[in-house]
Amino acid sequence: MVERMDALTHAMGEAVGSADYELVAQAIRYLEEHAAAQPSLADVAGQLGVSQFHLQRVFTRWAGVSPKRFVQYLTLEHAKRLLDESRPVLDAAYEAGLSGPGRLHDLFVTVEAVTPGEYRAKGEGLTIRYGRHSTPFGECLLAATERGVCALSFLDGAGWDAAVADLAARWPEAHLSERPDLTQPLVDRIFAPGEPDANRPLAVLLKGTNFQLKVWEALLRIPPGTVCTYGDIARMAGAPHAVRAVGGAVGANAVAYLIPCHRVIRSSGAISGYRWGDTRKRAMLGWEAAHAAS
Repeated sequence: MVERMDALTHAMGEAVGSADYELVAQAIRYLEEHAAAQPSLADVAGQLGVSQFHLQRVFTRWAGVSPKRFVQYLTLEHAKRLLDESRPVLDAAYEAGLSGPGRLHDLFVTVEAVTPGEYRAKGEGLTIRYGRHSTPFGECLLAATERGVCALSFLDGAGWDAAVADLAARWPEAHLSERPDLTQPLVDRIFAPGEPDANRPLAVLLKGTNFQLKVWEALLRIPPGTVCTYGDIARMAGAPHAVRAVGGAVGANAVAYLIPCHRVIRSSGAISGYRWGDTRKRAMLGWEAAHAAS
């Protein structure tokens, strides 16, 4: 009976989390589309069909701050200021090099790349377990092998079937097994509030070209609450003039959030160009900024 109650409580928590994000995402989209009119909280709540009190409560529960405060984290001025404030962190990461001592993300993420032979084998001999899960940013597919997480994608647009098909296309010779009971603990750790446990690092298994791997490793040097430009990542990856190629590698990242490609913004401060949607990217950056401030 206790186990059944625990499972029910966990499922109810997941449902509330998904509902919170969906309402937040609708609010962000409305604010983006009507930015010139500077809509009030009452305007947004009315458009979404909820009370001001409910919208305030959802934002506070989800982000830890009020809607008014959260919106301030999404302005162009804040993004530009955050780029300036992130510069010392980026310079330190560049000076350390990809083989040097890591920063925050390196404390709880260990990276292993498939070998050239494994790359050509397309996953032959691997068992990949995957599941559908709720996160603070909507539903996701998470997949993992015994060597680490190999995919994390958010479910938008085409949905679950397309996400599974994409996983199969990336690892065509692997054995895929739907086991959400085994992937849920990984999701819990990735999106757990507070500081990560440095004594229990999460393993990630990456499949990509040498350049892509350098870009993804560089992304792991960008801690929460910090942003960088595509040029910054190019410099950290040892190819300062390959900004366009960096954009391609960022877009090819198959492990969302954990490899934080959402922290890359344009040098103008514009927040756009995210594989899983610009609204989700803004939500992630605002959520991280709110938690960093608190």
